[in-house]
Amino acid sequence: MMVRFFRRKKDDEAASDQGAPNEEVGAASEDGAEEVQEAAATEVATTEDALPERDGEEASPVEEAVERTRKTWFGRIGGIFKRGLDDALWEELEETLIAADTGVQTTIRIIEDVQARVKEESIREPDKALDALKEEMIEVLDVDTGRGKIWSSSGDLESPEGIAVILVVGVNGTGKTTSIGKMAHTYTAQGKKVVLAAADTFRAAAIDQLKKWGERAGVDVVAHQQGADPGAVVFDALTAAEKREADVVIIDTAGRLHTKANLMEELQKVDRVIQRKVPDAPHEVLLVLDATSGQNAMQQAKYFTEAVGVSAVLLAKLDGTAKGGIVFSICDQLRVPVRFVGTGERPQDLARFEPRRFVEALFAG
Repeated sequence: MMVRFFRRKKDDEAASDQGAPNEEVGAASEDGAEEVQEAAATEVATTEDALPERDGEEASPVEEAVERTRKTWFGRIGGIFKRGLDDALWEELEETLIAADTGVQTTIRIIEDVQARVKEESIREPDKALDALKEEMIEVLDVDTGRGKIWSSSGDLESPEGIAVILVVGVNGTGKTTSIGKMAHTYTAQGKKVVLAAADTFRAAAIDQLKKWGERAGVDVVAHQQGADPGAVVFDALTAAEKREADVVIIDTAGRLHTKANLMEELQKVDRVIQRKVPDAPHEVLLVLDATSGQNAMQQAKYFTEAVGVSAVLLAKLDGTAKGGIVFSICDQLRVPVRFVGTGERPQDLARFEPRRFVEALFAG
């Protein structure tokens, strides 16, 4: 039964991959409509709204963001283990994890590792086996690439000598520009001086949206006209940041051009411009993925990783999906860490990703 289920899921995923566009990197919409709609929704969001409460206590942002995933899938797992450590347990566990978008390969790895640990440690109690599962899941998420060393243990930005340069990539509609706005809000709150570079010159809407976020966060935005050379925008932004003694430059980039190859060449050009101006930069190449796109995000991630060496992921819209298991697949298959998660629409709704707290939130309640 287990093997048959894995084969069926692999066939389904293969069919899904075949349905993806060949010439473009999984763009969500022609003109980035989702980003514009998300920005509009954010404009009317009240930044002083309190987080919802659960069981009489205020839940953490990450707990709130994974509430749908927990209720739909991971909340079942505790009950599965209570029925005993038999073959039916492992089969039901595998189906639950795959249904939550954990991915077939990652699910196999987790289950096999837990089974090995149960055998080696002679675990008989369901609660201890469940604890072993949680530890294995944390281990999958605890990825360290050795890159992106500009963050303190508390998540604050620690600028290198000079300016910290963060290159943000991702397809249109993932919430990329909105996530940059949230980052600007976060670093400004930390007392950092931020400059944003509107290097997505392919769409006028992207430039306008970033300018609005800059106004809201109180940071400078360097922008040219639509159709301008993105490399020139980046060069001017880095020059302006030096003159203004900024702590960090966050660069927005195009998520859709005429072809996939054209997009990747443009990103590589931007990367070269950055390195000519700041030799040890970019200090972080942050890929924004839409949590609601599930396994389709994985193909996007592979393209961007090959083109510009992604060092971390910002998983946007985590609060909008019941399949938050995609986090495990990202860390396991791409071997890059999730750095931040989007937990809502407000400017402050960006949380540092912590593997242990994330897993605890999935099983909370």
